[in-house]
Amino acid sequence: METVNTTERLRELRRFMKENNVDIYGTVVRLFLNVESFLMPFKLCHLKTATNQSILLHVMPEEFISGFSGSAGTAVITSEKAALATDGRYFNQASKQLDSNWHLLKQGLEDVPTWQDWTAEQSEGHKTVGVDPTVITAPEARKLTERIKKKGGAELLGVKSNLVDLVWGDDRPARPNEKVSVLDVKFAGKKFEEKIEDLRKELDKKKSAGLIVSMLDEIAWLYNLRGSDIPYNPVFFSYAAVTPTTATLYIDESKLSENVLPQLGDTVRIRPYSAIFEDSKAFGESLEMEAPIAGRPQTPKKKFWISTKASWALSIELGGEEKVEEVRSPIGDAKAIKNATELEGMRACHIRDGASLSEYFAWLEEELVIKGTKLDEVQAADKLEEIRSKKERFVGLSFDTISSTGPNAAVIHYKPERGNCSIIDPTALYLCDSGAQYFDGTTDTTRTIHFGEPKEMERKAYTLVLKGVIALDRAVFPKGTSGFALDTLARQFLWREGLDYRHGTGHGVGSYLNVHEGPIGIGTRIQFSEVPLSIGNVLSDEPGYYEDGNFGIRIENMFMAQEAKTNHKFGDKPWLSFEHVTMVPMCRKLVDGKMLTPEERTWLNEYHQEVYDKTKGFFKGDERTLKWLERETRSINVMEFTLT
Repeated sequence: METVNTTERLRELRRFMKENNVDIYGTVVRLFLNVESFLMPFKLCHLKTATNQSILLHVMPEEFISGFSGSAGTAVITSEKAALATDGRYFNQASKQLDSNWHLLKQGLEDVPTWQDWTAEQSEGHKTVGVDPTVITAPEARKLTERIKKKGGAELLGVKSNLVDLVWGDDRPARPNEKVSVLDVKFAGKKFEEKIEDLRKELDKKKSAGLIVSMLDEIAWLYNLRGSDIPYNPVFFSYAAVTPTTATLYIDESKLSENVLPQLGDTVRIRPYSAIFEDSKAFGESLEMEAPIAGRPQTPKKKFWISTKASWALSIELGGEEKVEEVRSPIGDAKAIKNATELEGMRACHIRDGASLSEYFAWLEEELVIKGTKLDEVQAADKLEEIRSKKERFVGLSFDTISSTGPNAAVIHYKPERGNCSIIDPTALYLCDSGAQYFDGTTDTTRTIHFGEPKEMERKAYTLVLKGVIALDRAVFPKGTSGFALDTLARQFLWREGLDYRHGTGHGVGSYLNVHEGPIGIGTRIQFSEVPLSIGNVLSDEPGYYEDGNFGIRIENMFMAQEAKTNHKFGDKPWLSFEHVTMVPMCRKLVDGKMLTPEERTWLNEYHQEVYDKTKGFFKGDERTLKWLERETRSINVMEFTLT
């Protein structure tokens, strides 16, 4: 990871910040008066998720201005300072990529201000903070405005022109224009017309005028369409609007494959992508108003819904708070509960994907240990992609493969760079976090392995992490329980040793969609307490442990929430459990059998038997992988508490 010199870029940005005129938009000249700070949240105006890993360069001016390539953070630039805030997943990475112009705000640590508080502090003395309204939500804008004024700042100003884009100029890549195609109902499991009708029932039930949709994965899911505008995520640049009588897709029609218009038929109207703001203004103006009451402003009989993750710009065009109700998206909730077809697809694609990983690890071990081949992290990742690509229904990767050796594994979202990465050390831990997109599902699996003799602390840490994986996998809990409540199950064994990890324990996963999917998750973020887990949710189970400059350990399985079979049903309500679908062995030589309870050893033995039974059929004629699989899935000798 290289450090980028941002001195000249910041100088140019500050020049734009000082100018009176930003640019001309239509007939309106927006003045940029006394704007000492400019905010740049690392979020898409469409795809705003707390755990999103893959954000395209074209919508990431923040990487250009700061040099930081992580997927979560916020940059704040004043006339004299520049700060970048990010969470624990990226502390190590940011410290390596930021140059001396930047101050790193490590979010979540004691005595470190949030980026909102730091921004408000800089606004003291009646200074104005500017932000591109397409990259911040309306709730965020309101909260930030309150903090700015509380500290004596002037205001939060929505600046339609992204100032970093002005610095970037003609060098900024054009927006992708990839083709959009239909996802067959045999994979989607439900016709798009039925999804629209379900949404309309919800709108009618809550007396809403309609829903404006900006989340790209929600649009793809709603209309049973897929694209490739965002690397690794089968989505496409678009907006959507659904009212009781109309359904509209805002997209450049040139992007549509020949099967899309016949599929959508008369049910969905196509409008240009750029028409969304014009139409949103018309939507707001068309709302029927209540009868006037003396001394009170008129209010609409119904309001338009937008997601709490939609941009401030959309809210403004619709008419603001008077005409908009910000809600957790009903499409996001529906999408997170997979139907029977999607669940079966998840089972099937994880078996194929698991077979690919076993073949890869067997190959890698032979190359490094037997042949003594020198392989770097990218070369290894390329081989894994090659193996996966031969599997049925493979589309592509679901994110950049994290292929990391030794101390690189301590960088939680490490990304090896071609020509500038490490040679894999067979005497050190190797962490591989990877996934793929298949027509019938999305995978995300992490395994940490050792090709030599692990150190005592490495085995101990690995086993503590494994115990957390098992505890969460075996959990039984009442309906209404959130991922926030389950998080400690995975951390408890590390906590007893005074250890922990700075990332969530689990994230939702899409069905041939984004590998990180809301609104559900398992972790300490407050939003995970707001949405209970439901039957049909698909999530990751991925505790870890990291020592900067030394090693990193993470184990990640995917599992699906299901109804549990219990002897009793307290409160006369369903109880839930998990069904794991990842089919890849754990690393035997990293497991300290003496640290496992009898129940944990039984779980591990049964899991390994399941992995062997479901994947061995892929290795007919592949003696190398079959021998590796047999070795890695052998049972633990319970009587001696050792590995046999």
